Amino acid sequence: MSTPKFSDRPDGDRGFNRSMLIKLVVVAFLMFGFGFALIPMYRAICQVTGINNLVQRDATVREARNTQVDMTRTISVEFDANARGLLGFKPEQTSLEVHPGEVMTVMYDISNNEGRTIDAQAIPSYAPKQATEYFRKIECFCFTQQTLKPNETKRMPVVFVIDPKLPKDVKTITLSYTFFELNKPAVPQPPKQSAGA
Repeated sequence: MSTPKFSDRPDGDRGFNRSMLIKLVVVAFLMFGFGFALIPMYRAICQVTGINNLVQRDATVREARNTQVDMTRTISVEFDANARGLLGFKPEQTSLEVHPGEVMTVMYDISNNEGRTIDAQAIPSYAPKQATEYFRKIECFCFTQQTLKPNETKRMPVVFVIDPKLPKDVKTITLSYTFFELNKPAVPQPPKQSAGA
């Protein structure tokens, strides 16, 4: 009994293979589109829910001008920085004593140690979580995407004010930024070795 050759197979298999190929290509495009849309979706969800709101800038500037400084309270603000890959990212100072209502500036340094241009976005987070609504950023590198040329270093400011309405039991706020590279190139996979090698 002989095995059928590829040319002897019915056209049904070819139709099935073609259909499966089309489905797989569509799934790959959908996955790529979803990955590409993650950051805009994240921003929209944050804006709707009020979590890590990156677009409060204009209202915050107006508020900061009308804020009275509460000299009777001091809040310790701690600064943290995280980055992936060969991005060097750190605050110039790790903590600061602040009076609620006082406009303060802290600088962050970021270095691109890659041999290529990188587009990146910083995403802030706060601890305790309730501090999010009282920590007002007037100017921040997290408002826009950052482009760093190969081996470039930038100093970037964060100008902020803590709302005097911050609950009295909050004595320390931690502001943490994570820098994510946008459109990172895929890592090439090493070629598979054959079992006989």
